[in-house]
Amino acid sequence: MCEIFIRADPDSYAPESRSLRLHGAATSVRLEKLFWNVLQEIAARDGMRVTQLIERLYDELVAHRGQAANFTSFLRVCCLRYQLLIAQGRIPADAGVPIRGLDVREVLRGLPEGLYDEAPSARAA
Repeated sequence: MCEIFIRADPDSYAPESRSLRLHGAATSVRLEKLFWNVLQEIAARDGMRVTQLIERLYDELVAHRGQAANFTSFLRVCCLRYQLLIAQGRIPADAGVPIRGLDVREVLRGLPEGLYDEAPSARAA
């Protein structure tokens, strides 16, 4: 069983730090290259650069939660959720279909407990 996982290309789990600015503040994000590749695919679907996607995710997370704790972990979970939602057919596998055009309620409808937060956003509270 483990051979399925241990045969991963070592380059895919090599860490890579990228410097970026979030609203003018310089910061650095360290992720494995595989996660950077997935973020690139997500960003490209909506005609964005990875830094633009990260800034948008940050802003929307803060608006929903009131903070962006464990942001690097959040980015990893975003990548995993993206892949999971594609595998389940909830997001089209065709990378030419923009994410922004999808019906959020339809994508998230019926997700198992633990995969979907139905809590209202921090803004609405």
